[in-house]
Amino acid sequence: MSPLVDESPNSSRFTGGWTRGRIIFLAVSGTLLLALLWWASEVLLPFVLALIIAYVLTPLVALVERGRVPRAVSILLVYAVVFGSLYFSIATIAPRIYEETAKFARDTPTLASRMVEQYGPRFDSWLAGLLQRGAVTPKPPPKEPLPAIQIKPLPDGSYAVHLGSGVDVVREDERRWQIVPVRPPSEEKFSLARLVREGTNRFFEYVRRNSLELIRFGQVLVSKVAKSVFLLFMTLMVAGYIMLTRENIIGFFRSLIPPRTRLSFDHLLYRIDRGLSGVVRGQLLICLVNGVFSAIGFWMFDLKYWPILAIVAAVMSLVPIFGSILSTIPAVIIGLTQDFWTALWVLLWVIGIHQIEANLLNPKIIGVAAKIHPVIVVFALLTGEHFFGLWGALLAVPAWSIAQSVFLHFRFEALPDSPPDSLLPPTALRSSRG
Repeated sequence: MSPLVDESPNSSRFTGGWTRGRIIFLAVSGTLLLALLWWASEVLLPFVLALIIAYVLTPLVALVERGRVPRAVSILLVYAVVFGSLYFSIATIAPRIYEETAKFARDTPTLASRMVEQYGPRFDSWLAGLLQRGAVTPKPPPKEPLPAIQIKPLPDGSYAVHLGSGVDVVREDERRWQIVPVRPPSEEKFSLARLVREGTNRFFEYVRRNSLELIRFGQVLVSKVAKSVFLLFMTLMVAGYIMLTRENIIGFFRSLIPPRTRLSFDHLLYRIDRGLSGVVRGQLLICLVNGVFSAIGFWMFDLKYWPILAIVAAVMSLVPIFGSILSTIPAVIIGLTQDFWTALWVLLWVIGIHQIEANLLNPKIIGVAAKIHPVIVVFALLTGEHFFGLWGALLAVPAWSIAQSVFLHFRFEALPDSPPDSLLPPTALRSSRG
């Protein structure tokens, strides 16, 4: 602010408070901003990720600044330490991950066959018993079989080809079609072993016939990776600018409201920060704990491909509730390919991790700060995934945390008899009790 301008609350410039001109200006500016965001919604993801990165790393930058290090240098040091650690960690485990992934790709047909041999007969027996307990419908009277292929001349000189019920047309590629016999469903019973065997054979046959398309897919994948690397550097640059000018950004928004309500605005920022600190930073800490404990347990039980499964458990923990459930399924399936007891111990270990997460980490890290009901979490996840896909599911809970903080703030401001909540700033809590 310029020292030549009187900005005290008694100044004539601020006596109006929420004047008509201020309200109209903010309403028009907010409408134009929302229209701009809607128009540029397809390119907003790097900026949203930059905000998240800046929010997560700001405490570390502030910690380095306390040692009288300039902010720009502090940001570079935090970037170097955080992303350098990530790089060296990935470089250290990458060969093992590649080896495990290649081994898993080679062993997939064998694992599927082993699963079918161990559990296929039980599944077939269960399915047969289930069908026998169902209602038995009388068989229709047999019909006279029609010819498999009928070729009839048409008045214009062309021919019409009619296929009977015993054959089908299968598309081999863009130029070739094949007529194959179809076995009537009543000739044989359902078999899980045959389903897996035929599915595996058809998959590898499809890969062999479409190798050229797979090469084109690889080219597209390389271009996507190059674009992602460019967006990553752009995101880090934007996050750095946000951290470098964070006081100016907050000061700009504070300047839009009258001075008499800026204390309330500061309380709102405090609520939002406390709620997000539990949702964002707390969830990242939970992902780290989940991945480390999963790796320890999977290694102890000698679970195959345990490094990959531990990484999957850590990454999937970014999505509350559903991520933990989905990451358990592949670990248990791999355990079943070894033996039943391995799968059982893996399942019990994962349940134990989730119990620690639900009863210790979530209440201490997320629950105390955010106070988001589990039903609301599920609703936010489903809504975000439905409208915005994977990124919607990842950002749904943080977005709800912001909305909840705004709601609690205005409820406290508008309703004097409203009870204090966990996000209430200490200064506001003392004034309400006074």
